[in-house]
Amino acid sequence: MSDLQSGVAATGTGVRSRPRAVLPALCVTQITSWGIVYYAFPVLNPAITADTGWSAGATTAAFSAALVVSAIAGISVGRVLDHRGPRLVMTAGSVLGTLGLLVIAAAPNLPAFFAGWFLAGAAMAAIFYQPAFAALTRWWAPDHVRALTIVTLAGGLASTVFAPLTAILADHMSWRATYVVLSGILAVLTVPAHALALKAPWPPAPPSPPHVTGGHEQVLRSRAFWMLAVTFTLSAFAMYAVVIGLVPLLIERGYTTTQAAWVLGLGGAGQTLGRTLYATLARRLGVTARTVALIALGAITTAALAVVAGPYALLVAVSVLAGVIRGNLTLLQATAVTDRWGATHYGRLSGLLGAPAHAAAAIAPFAGAVLAGPLGGYPALFALLAILSTTAAVTAFGTRTQQR
Repeated sequence: MSDLQSGVAATGTGVRSRPRAVLPALCVTQITSWGIVYYAFPVLNPAITADTGWSAGATTAAFSAALVVSAIAGISVGRVLDHRGPRLVMTAGSVLGTLGLLVIAAAPNLPAFFAGWFLAGAAMAAIFYQPAFAALTRWWAPDHVRALTIVTLAGGLASTVFAPLTAILADHMSWRATYVVLSGILAVLTVPAHALALKAPWPPAPPSPPHVTGGHEQVLRSRAFWMLAVTFTLSAFAMYAVVIGLVPLLIERGYTTTQAAWVLGLGGAGQTLGRTLYATLARRLGVTARTVALIALGAITTAALAVVAGPYALLVAVSVLAGVIRGNLTLLQATAVTDRWGATHYGRLSGLLGAPAHAAAAIAPFAGAVLAGPLGGYPALFALLAILSTTAAVTAFGTRTQQR
C-alpha cells in the first residue's frame, strides 16, 4: 500500500492540486442528495400509498428499481469520471435528480411513478458516493482516506437532517407538494455547488503501480478483481438484508416497534463511529487482512443477532457493533481499488466493481422478506445471512494481488 501511495504522490496530484471548495461542497451535497433522493422515500411512502391506492409493494419496487438503475448507470459514470472529472457528471446528476423528483411528484399513475424513479436512479449514480469518492481519490491522494472519511461522516447525517424535515413538511402539505419542495432544495443546494466547486482542473491520472502492466483490462481479467466483486456482492446482500430485517426480527421476539427502532437507530450511530476508526485500521492491517477481518466480524454480529434474544441492552450493544462494522465497510469499498491497483482507472473499476454489489443491496430487502417465511422466521433468516457473510469472508482471501 505504501508503494501505491508514493506512486500517486509522485504524479503531483497531492496537496498543491487540492481545490479548497471541493471537500466542504461535497459534504453538503452528499447530505442533501442522500437525504432527499434516498431517505425521504421511506418517510413519505405511507402517505403515497394512502393517497394513491398503490400497494406498498409496488411503490417500494419502484424505489428498488431506481437502485438497480443506479448500479447499472454507475459503470458508464465511472468511465466519464476517469476522463473528464466529476463536475459535468455531478452537475448533470443534480439536474436529473431534480427532474426525477418532479416527475414522481406529478405522477398520475404507477408507470409514471416508475419512470420518475428510473430518472432518480440514474441521478443517484451521478451524485451519490461513487463520483464523490472518485473526485477525492484523484484530488486528495495520497491522503484520500482522510477526505473520504470526512465526506462519509457528513453523508451519515443525511437521514438525521432530512428524515425529520421530510416528516415536518408532510405534516403540513401533501406528499406531492413535499417532493416539489425537496426537489427545489436539491436544485438550490447541489446544482451550483457541483458546477462551481468542482471546476478546478482535473489532474492527470497517476501512473499504474508496477504490478499493473496491462491497464484496466489486466485488472478486469484478474482473479483478484472478480473475487472482490463476489465478496462485496455477498457482503452487501447480507448487510442490507440485516438492516431492513432488524426491526421485524425484534418485533417477532416480542419487543415493541419503538424498542426495535431504537436498536436500529443506535446501530446507525455505531456506523458513524466506525468510519472514524477506519484510518487507524488501514494503517495497522494490510488490505486483504482488513477485508477478511471486517467481513468476518460482520458475519459474527449477524450470527449473534440470530441467536441472542436478550436482554435488550445486549441487543443494543450488538447492533452498535454491527453498525461500527458497516461504517468501516463503506470506506473499505471506497478504497478497495486504489489499495490494490492504484487510482489510474479508479472511476471505471469502481463502477464495475460496485455494480453487482449495489444491485444486491437493492434486492436484499425484498429477498429477505420473502425468505423469512419459508425459513420459519427472521432468526433463521439472520442465520442464513451470517453464512453468506462467512462465505464472503472466505472469498476475500482470493482478493490478494501481486503487489509487493
